[in-house]
Amino acid sequence: MSDSTNSASPSSDYASISSGDQSLQRSSRRSGDGGTRAIVRESRHWHDIFWSAIFVIHLICLGFVLAVLGLNRFRISDRLNIDRYTQGFLENHKGLTEDYWPLYAVAGGIGVFISWVWSLLLGSYANEMMKVSVHILTTYLAVVSVLCFWCRQFFWGGAFAIGALLQFLYVVSVIDRLPFTMLVLRKALKLVWGLPKVIMVAHAFTVFMLLWMSLWSFGASGVVASSMGDEGRWWLLVVLSVSLFWTGAVLCNTVHVIVSGMVFHVLFQCGQEESSSLPPSTLVESLRYAVTTSFGSICYGSLFTAAIRTLRWEIRGVRSKICGNECLLCCVDFLFHLVETLVRFFNKYAYVQIAVYGKGFNRSARDAWELFQSTGVEALVAYDCSGAVLLMGTIFGGLITGSCIGIWAWIKYSDRVIMVGSTAMLMGMVLVGLGMVVVESAVTSIYICFAEDPLLIQRWDADFFTEMSEMLHRRLQHRSARAREVLTTA
Repeated sequence: MSDSTNSASPSSDYASISSGDQSLQRSSRRSGDGGTRAIVRESRHWHDIFWSAIFVIHLICLGFVLAVLGLNRFRISDRLNIDRYTQGFLENHKGLTEDYWPLYAVAGGIGVFISWVWSLLLGSYANEMMKVSVHILTTYLAVVSVLCFWCRQFFWGGAFAIGALLQFLYVVSVIDRLPFTMLVLRKALKLVWGLPKVIMVAHAFTVFMLLWMSLWSFGASGVVASSMGDEGRWWLLVVLSVSLFWTGAVLCNTVHVIVSGMVFHVLFQCGQEESSSLPPSTLVESLRYAVTTSFGSICYGSLFTAAIRTLRWEIRGVRSKICGNECLLCCVDFLFHLVETLVRFFNKYAYVQIAVYGKGFNRSARDAWELFQSTGVEALVAYDCSGAVLLMGTIFGGLITGSCIGIWAWIKYSDRVIMVGSTAMLMGMVLVGLGMVVVESAVTSIYICFAEDPLLIQRWDADFFTEMSEMLHRRLQHRSARAREVLTTA
């Protein structure tokens, strides 16, 4: 009896502290009626309009350029007489758009297939699929590196080898965190699979992404088939790839905002995860806000969030394993604090604040991070690796897509293997990422709800609430011990 009381004390203490700190903020947004809570919808204002305008203009201009590049080589070589502007980069090789367009079409099909299969397997065999994501990626990157060296593509072979090494070092550095990460992901999957509308949203945006990719791949096929030299083609493909990455990130984060709004409702309404517990207008409202007033914030955050978050994971992993080399530790600490400052303004949890409260991106990111730090939940967020595990699955899906198309290209057009394979890999990553973002949205919503009011998680899943509270208590104790050790050493 005494053991159970002691083990529950961190949870109850944290719940009372967090509830007290956040009561004023919540009271302005909630209303009670017979014990059932509801979110009071505040008027929404447009935020970051400049970035939404930039994104839309970029899509229109790029769509025109893609159409021109594809049509110039469609059925007739140099239909629009563009080659006269590339006389200094001409080669003997000339192809047609339809030579490469089918390869990209198959890449899109493979990406969608992997995304749907991966989502289904995650729902049925969560532990096994997450272990596969963590452990098989290193091996696959190493195999691709060897194949690139065998094909005398030394740059790509070295790049994949470095990727395999970084992946291996990261997994080794966070191996002790994986059990808790698996627990969080299982609960997020439980929440998502109780909401069929969430899956429908992901599928709808996947179809939309495929429509854009059909035009994008049409233009990319025209670039690959052009008579420019390799350097000119690569520069054009890099520009097109950056555009595709931004477009994919915007769509993924739009889904993130929509799903976060729905999941927040589920956790808010007494922990009922059935879709019938949601008001009929919840999906429509979340979608409307995501593509109107909050769209500029989504476009703005999509430029920087992914790169900063990935860099933060790697630095945290390296930092946790450095102890003896003071000089190296000092350099890593400098990078660590620099990235932590950037994370304050660019983090994935901002999208939950955008979905629920309709704030601008920078304010949402700052408020989310300050909420985590004021409640201590930042220690739990830093310990969790669920985002990294989902990213590993996304990269693995992209690698499979790129490998399949690369083999086909090697059979038909051996001199275009790397160009077609790398761009097909990016297409696969974007499509698989659209499926993974649904689970990540549930994870981020769980942490925001736990920081704002732990009782929301307790009503939804009491056992999970106890696990999170006990883990938070241990992490805070660990941080206090490390701080005392540093002070003693100094």
